[in-house]
Amino acid sequence: MNFDYSEDQIAIRDAVVRSCKPFTEDYWLARDSDGVFPHDFYAAMAKAGWLGIAIPEAYGGSGLGVTEAALLMQTVAETGACMSGCATFHINLFGLMPIVVFGSEAQKQRWLPPAIRGEVKSCFGVTEPNTGLNTTQLKTRAVLKGDRYVVHGQKVWISTAQVASKILLLARTTPIEECKSHSHGLTLFYTDVDRSKISVRLIEKMGRKAVDSNELFIDGLEIPVEDRIGEEGKGFKYILHGMNPERVLLGAEAIGIGRVALRKAAAYAAERVVFDRPIGKNQGIQHPLAQNWMELEAANLMMLKAAALYDAGKECGAEANAAKYLGAEAGYHACERAILTHGGFGYAREYHVERYLREVMIARIAPVSREMILSYIAERVLHQPKSY
Repeated sequence: MNFDYSEDQIAIRDAVVRSCKPFTEDYWLARDSDGVFPHDFYAAMAKAGWLGIAIPEAYGGSGLGVTEAALLMQTVAETGACMSGCATFHINLFGLMPIVVFGSEAQKQRWLPPAIRGEVKSCFGVTEPNTGLNTTQLKTRAVLKGDRYVVHGQKVWISTAQVASKILLLARTTPIEECKSHSHGLTLFYTDVDRSKISVRLIEKMGRKAVDSNELFIDGLEIPVEDRIGEEGKGFKYILHGMNPERVLLGAEAIGIGRVALRKAAAYAAERVVFDRPIGKNQGIQHPLAQNWMELEAANLMMLKAAALYDAGKECGAEANAAKYLGAEAGYHACERAILTHGGFGYAREYHVERYLREVMIARIAPVSREMILSYIAERVLHQPKSY
């Protein structure tokens, strides 16, 4: 059992830090204020090759594992870019995996290289307003007419839809009442965002303003048959392939935010003098920060275990869910403590820590809630009866 990073993994972390260096915390504070998508950051990540870290080399990627992808995203978050930086290309590291695994050779050649080069931005169209986490109940319909599917429906919480030119879309092609299982009859597509058929409505939210979240209203979108991934009706199975990596990545990102928050808090505590002594000399300040460090390190070990299991082709559902849960909780606690350590200044935007807290909240909510993870562990690991 080896807890050390390999030389290549250390090199990845160092290189990511260099890639992110021009994009200071003041840059991200500005994007948090103006809400402008960080196109220059996205272009820099593409130029450095990070958008294709987990894509096979045959299509222009690096062919590395989820472990390396998680280290990449954790490092981006830890520079102070937080979720705003990670979410610009998050989908490249998990959302395109169904194409890699289930797409035809022609589709891979057509879709993957442009995405890796940063020439196209993609969004992930799964969630719907009235189904929440119950993905098998999706209502968006795709009906085959000749050589095209015609789609009508609605999606919500779709990131980057304001700037994306492609969408990975999950829609029902067979009515649920005609399916043997609710998970059947869903089909996965990767197609153009036709804005004459897709209305995109921005959702104002508490954090990550630079990376938009949206409602999508789809009315008569036509999708060529050649934009269907794999077989009709098996899209739910395909989409599951990216869910465990996504949980690992979210956990890694939350840990990264927690680490930069803890670093800020510790530095402030060591320097801030009140009653003629640094506040970090008080155990009431020291002990919570020490606890944050332990929580972050423990969560990181679970994240790395889940990533290693996935890369080894082993079952990792429990570990991936646990990594997301523990990473989000540890990150949140560190960000909260960073604000409290700064006192009144923690409430000021210029100190950044309030931004960390707003951004780390995403990891506690999406793509799966804490409560659903607890139910998963209770049922799958502890063999308790299904509760919902």
